[in-house]
Parts: sequence; C-alpha cells; structure tokens
Amino acid sequence: MNAKALHTLEFHKIIDRLTEHAASQSGKDLCRHLAPSDDLSLIRLLQQQTADAFSRILKKGSPSFGGTKDVRGSLKRLEIGSSLNAIELLAVCTLLETAARAKSYGRKDNADLTRDSLDDYFDGLIPLSTISAEIRRCILSEEEISDEASSTLRQIRRSIKLANERIHTQLNSMVNGSVRTYLQDAVITMRDGRYCLPVKAEYRSQVSGMIHDQSSSGSTVFIEPMAVVRLNNDIKELLLKEQTEIEVILANLSTLVAEETQAVCNDFELLTELDFIFARAKLAQDYNGTAPVFNTQGYIHLRKARHPLLDSKQVVPIDIYLGKEFSQLIVTGPNTGGKTVSLKTVGLLTLMGQAGLHIPTLDRSELALFHQVYADIGDEQSIEQSLSTFSSHMTNIVKILEEVDDRSLVLFDELGAGTDPTEGAALAMSILSWLHQRDIRTMATTHYSELKVYALSTQGVENACCEFDIATLRPTYRLLIGIPGKSNAFAISSKLGLPDYIIDDARSRISETKENFEDLITDLENSKVTIEKEQVEITRYKEEIESLKTRLEQKYDKLDQRREDILREANEKAHAILREAKEVADQTISNFNKYGQGSISMKQMEQERAKLRDQMSGLEKNMTIRPKQKSGKANKPADFKIGDTVKVLSLNLKGTVSTLPNAKGDLYVQMGILRSQVNIKDLELVDEPVITGPNLQKTGSGKIKMSKSATVSPEIKLLGMTVDEALGALDKYLDDAYLAHIPQVRIVHGKGTGALRTAVHNHLKRTRYVKSYRLGAFGEGESGVTIVEFK
Repeated sequence: MNAKALHTLEFHKIIDRLTEHAASQSGKDLCRHLAPSDDLSLIRLLQQQTADAFSRILKKGSPSFGGTKDVRGSLKRLEIGSSLNAIELLAVCTLLETAARAKSYGRKDNADLTRDSLDDYFDGLIPLSTISAEIRRCILSEEEISDEASSTLRQIRRSIKLANERIHTQLNSMVNGSVRTYLQDAVITMRDGRYCLPVKAEYRSQVSGMIHDQSSSGSTVFIEPMAVVRLNNDIKELLLKEQTEIEVILANLSTLVAEETQAVCNDFELLTELDFIFARAKLAQDYNGTAPVFNTQGYIHLRKARHPLLDSKQVVPIDIYLGKEFSQLIVTGPNTGGKTVSLKTVGLLTLMGQAGLHIPTLDRSELALFHQVYADIGDEQSIEQSLSTFSSHMTNIVKILEEVDDRSLVLFDELGAGTDPTEGAALAMSILSWLHQRDIRTMATTHYSELKVYALSTQGVENACCEFDIATLRPTYRLLIGIPGKSNAFAISSKLGLPDYIIDDARSRISETKENFEDLITDLENSKVTIEKEQVEITRYKEEIESLKTRLEQKYDKLDQRREDILREANEKAHAILREAKEVADQTISNFNKYGQGSISMKQMEQERAKLRDQMSGLEKNMTIRPKQKSGKANKPADFKIGDTVKVLSLNLKGTVSTLPNAKGDLYVQMGILRSQVNIKDLELVDEPVITGPNLQKTGSGKIKMSKSATVSPEIKLLGMTVDEALGALDKYLDDAYLAHIPQVRIVHGKGTGALRTAVHNHLKRTRYVKSYRLGAFGEGESGVTIVEFK
C-alpha cells in the first residue's frame, strides 16, 4: 500500500492508538509495523483472530501480557555457556509466569469445547512452572538472594551474623568502657567494609589498632581496634564465600533455563503475538468495531460508518455503498458539510479492514479487496517547490493515473479546484470519464454543477450530497446517495444579512437553465428526505406490529398451557373424588346387606350412617373452592425488631429488618442486594424455625435464630477470579457482613496488574454503607489487601 495514501488518510494515527493497547515492548513493535495487506486469506485470518480475542475479552476480561520480557539475548548467552545474573533470571521467571497466566486464561470449560483461531497459541505455551518457582524461591529481588537458596548459603550467612554480633559485643564493651573518653561519639561505624570507632585525633595513640580514615576536618580518626581485626577478617572471608555461593546458585539456575531455551523462546514469541492480537481486539472495543465482510468484486457497503478518529458521541454515522450498481460516486454540497470526512471514512476503513482491524460500523458491512488505495485530499500547496494548489493536486493526480488499475480505490477531494471553474470542471469530467471507462472504483467531492450533470447523465455514476439544514444554517452531516447537492449560497447569504437587492441581482446573472437545474436539485432533495422519513415510520410500525404479534402469540401459548394444566389437575381431582365416593357406596351397600341378613345391629348401622355422613362432608369440602383467608391482625411498630425476617407482600420477597419503624411506620428492609423502605402495612412477619446451639440470639418476635455474625467471615478472598465474578461475590459478602454488624472486613484481591483492585475500589465508592476503605499497611498485606470499615 502506497505510503502517501496511508499518511493522507491518517492511518498512522490508528496505529498509534493500537500501540497504546499493547502491554509488552515486543507487542508494541508488532503494532507499529502493522500495514494493510492484499492477501485475502491473511486478511480473513487476522480478522478472525481479532474477532475471537474480542469475544474472549467480553466473556473473561482482558488478559495481561505486561510480563512478556524479551529474553532472547540472555538465551543466546546461555547457548554459548554463560551464566545469567539475577536480573536476567527474574526476567525469564516473569516471562514464564506470564505464560502460565495466559495458559490459564486460554483454558475453556467443559461447556465450551468449540475451538477458535487462538487455541493453538494458548495450547503452544509451556509455562515451565517448576523453573519459575525455583527462580522465585532462590531470588527475592534483583539485589537479594534468598537464604533458602542453598544450605551452604544459609550456613555462611548465619556465620556472618554471629561474627557481626561478636564484633558489636566487643566494640560496645569498649565504647562503654575504657576508651569512652577518647571517642568523638559513642557509636560504631564502618570504613572500607570494616567496623571502626570514631576516636578524637589527639587520643589516637591511646587506642591501639589500624587507622582506616579520618574526617574532613581532621579532628576524628576512624580506628579498627586490634581486638576486632581478626573478627573483621573473618567477616571478609565469609562475604567472599557468600559471593562465591551466590554465583554457584545463579549458575545452577542458569543451567535449568539453558535446558529449556527453545521452550522459553517459543513462549516469548507466542505471548508477543497474543499481545498484538488482543491489542487489536481492545482497539475494536474502544470504538465498538465489527469485522467487515470482504469480497473481490469491488463492492463497498458501509452501514452506519463512523470515522474512528472523531468523537463517537458527536460523529454522525453514514451509509455508503459503491461498486455494485455504480462504480463512481460524486459527492456535492456546501463547505464543512462532511464531504471530506465521508471520503476519508471510506479510505481509512478500507485500510483498517485490510490490516486485520475491526471497523466502526454495524455488522455485515462489506469491503472490497483493493491492491492499492490512492487519495488526493487536502491543500498540498508547496512554496519550496513553487507549486500552487492546482499544480500540486495535478502532480499527484498524474502519478495516480500512471499507477492505477481496476483493483484500485481512488479518492479525490475537490477534483479540478484551484483554477478556472470552466476548465477545472472539464478536466475533472475527463479524469472521471477515463477512470469510469476502466471500471475503477472512484469517489470524488466537488462544487461544480457540471459534475452533477455528468453523474446524472452517465450510466454507472451516481450523485450524492451532504445534507444541509437551511433553517438553522447547519449541516446535518448525513450522506444522501442518489441526490446531487446544492451550494445554498443565496440562502446562506440571505440568512447572514446580505441585502436582498444584491441577492436578486446575483440571481439575475445566473442563466435560466442553471437556475431551473438548482430548483430541480432542491425538489429532489426534499422528496428524498420525505421518503426517508416515511420509510423510517413504516419500519417502526412494522417492528411494533411484529412485537405485538409475538407478545400476543406468547400470551395465547401461556393461556393454552395454563388451561391444559388446570383441566388436567381438575380431572385428576375429580377421578380421586369419584374413586373415594365409589368406595363409600360399596361399603354402604355391603353394610346394608349385612343389616338385612341380621349380621349387624341397628346401633352399628347408625354408627355406619354417621360415619358415612362425615365422609360425604369431607368430599363436599374437597369439591368446594375456598378463598384464601387473610389475617385481620394489623401490624404494630412494636412488633418489628432489627434482624426480624419479614415478607414484603407487594414484592413477594423475603428480607430482614434493617431499621426500626419511624413515626409513619416506615422502615428499611434488606432483600438480598436490594435495600428498600417499606411501610409495616406491606409487611408480614415470618416465623423462623427454632434451633439450638452456640452463637444464638433472641429475635424481636420471641424466636431463637442463628446469629449472622457466626457464619460471616471477617475476610473474603477474590484471588483467581475475573472482575465480574469478584464483584458479584464481593457485593453479596458486603451485604452479609454489614447485616452481621461486623465493624471492619478485609478484602484480599492480590497485587497483579491492579485491574481487580481498581474495580473493587470503584465498587466500594458506590456502596452507601461503606464508611471508609484503605490499602493494607505493612503486615496486613499491603497493596494486595483492602481494609473496609462500615458506617
């Protein structure tokens, strides 16, 4: 793709925004070298990768690739037998830990077994967790090796500590003893790595030992007493042994890494590529981009396209199509109406799409595959080269015409401007005609009426205009295809206060043909706007009718299902009642027969008859639909205590009383995450089951229930969760802890990238019952923990 078009269409600004989303330096380098491609298979692969990364971000959040360190130089040193220092080994460790996190991020649950274009990248990562864990165990920081790195190092450092303690004991006894009067200060200091005493210069002969230094004034000399010379020598030897052992430890760690140099290098390359892919997805997320559909027939159809460098809240989306019914589009209209922006939008989105980036349009937008994009846009007047505006534009157009072919997209801004209007219009028509004969996709902006006529009279060429509201003298920035634009110079001048006699005189100087043509343009434009409004209304009515139809069908389905359920339940009850009635009748006949045979007495018969009446009464009750009786007992404020379980009748939800009723009978009820003010008339006390055990408390209704504080922990751990999962768990935990009257809780979110910590703090800001929160102090977890205090 030619560099001039990339610069003219400001593709480099898109690259700058893309680079900001990459976390690693190697990922940023890939972003900076991204360029449009004319290989359709590569473009589709890049678009698929961007789409798959975008989908993963929406489901699981953004992964972090900040630990992707370029360790290839260190790996080269290992290949020739060198050892790595602590800084280099920590860089390798960070890379492997980043690979482990990315590997975990890339795993899919059993419910989602479909593969995408990124699975091979995640599957190819080899975290080498044993190596990274060993490096972390041995190296605490870039300047500190752990005592536990080896038993030898631990023994050496223990000996150094003991020697230091003996020296301090010896020197402290001298400072507090015989030489106290000879010292400048009662302190122990170090010079050249050896422990000394600050002795006054006049008493230097009173303290036997080696002089290592003196103060700038000469009043103090720093003497190493003979009593600690041997101990200082021992420390020196131990320090040398410590350094030797550290080198052995680093060499052993380097050997571990050297055995896996290929895997480490492979992890770096895969993480760099993933960082690059997810940077493209994050950029698409910024402007809500979609993947375009590519074709090789030269057809462009952009649905609600927005220029990505303009404010998304202010830019007006436009619909542009080109290449199917017509190969050239001539855009006319007043200045500042959006003609150039429309032109740049088509060119820039084409470049972005062919670079594998999503474009800010609605889905199913189409782009054609072009081998080259040419653009002549803006004022390129050059004083140094003695070129006028017209000359500079024509020089650029000549180069374009020399290189262009039928697989090119050509964009002209104000074609033929900067010279005599008649000659400029003629040149513009000739250039456009030459391109049209070769079926080259072209989009041009102009003010020339001759070009409007050319578009109206030429098959395969179409007019378009940027709409302008005469009433407000403001452009609407909407692109209307099929209607030529009008300059509206007379209308604008009149609104701005130019005298009518001057405007009338100007009208008289325009030929009747041109004036009729301008009037025809106005009528066409008004008709187009009216038709579009009617189409929008028709579409809206169709959507409303379809929605009503769907809702009605759903309602009928529910009614049919409900009727079937009622009938089935009624039939089952009827069968049961009939079966029971039959059994009663059979028993009655049997008893009657026994009475006739004299085997049953009259008294027994009366008992059987009474029993039969009771059974018949029971059957009648089953057949009768009884309305549900509501208790007539009215609630009183004294009936409610904090912690009581109640049911909110209007919401059909259970909750817990948070505050006592006020004078009007209003109180607050906590229903899960919802806390609402309710009147006691809308409440019904719910009896809690009686339980026994420790941590019990008495409720206001006289029932015994488990104390909430017995089951709520003063700490919640969010480690390993995504932001969405963590906020859901945190919200429920804070509600439970607040209801349990726990004054302070501890949230463990870890350090990591800080994304989870930021999300937790933002949530705490919005929680009304949180009085304050802070990061943990030393010994509390520091920045990996947040301490919350409730009101």
